Amino acid sequence: MRGQLIKRYFITGLLIWVPLVITGWVLSMIVSTLDQSLRLLPASIHPQTLFGFAIPGAGAVLTLGMIFITGLLAANFIGQKLVGWWEKLLARIPVVNSVYNSVKQVSDTLFSPNGNAFRKAMLVQYPRAGCWTVAFLTGQPGGDIVNHLTGDYVSVYVPTTPNPTSGFFLMMSTKDVVELDMTVDEALKYIISMGVVAPPPHPRVVTNI
Repeated sequence: MRGQLIKRYFITGLLIWVPLVITGWVLSMIVSTLDQSLRLLPASIHPQTLFGFAIPGAGAVLTLGMIFITGLLAANFIGQKLVGWWEKLLARIPVVNSVYNSVKQVSDTLFSPNGNAFRKAMLVQYPRAGCWTVAFLTGQPGGDIVNHLTGDYVSVYVPTTPNPTSGFFLMMSTKDVVELDMTVDEALKYIISMGVVAPPPHPRVVTNI
């Protein structure tokens, strides 16, 4: 009896500390990575030179500030002209232009407020019929691919668990995918937790025809 009680207390402690430690570790990695941006500053105005010691997170603040100021400047007429001139310059550099254009198209699709990527959670059969997993709608097949597909198809991204940043890109028939009544955030939590953190049930509205 006492052994079961000790085991229960130990597991309860783990459930409290493990999420805190992992969260702190992830945040520490992010902050330390962003702190590398301090190398862009001249040595004379480096925080360690000014204050005599390193300030954790100073690079993260600098990075976020640079991103915000860049967005602020690019939002006006002059900034848009400068961005257009910079993109035309990159377009004339071999290899760089293809890489930059590809990355820009992906980033515009993912981060644009008007984009449709990762806006819907889908249920698909993968890696074989009878096995179901959660996927995200990314659009529709394009280019010469559509000339070789018969019927209506959609492009989906099937993430791996517990790391959704890697996964598989599939083109599936619309009749083989099921749109879920689940937000993208809920679907991501479900994937990262390996099915442990299930999203709350959404009541379905039944209409009489």
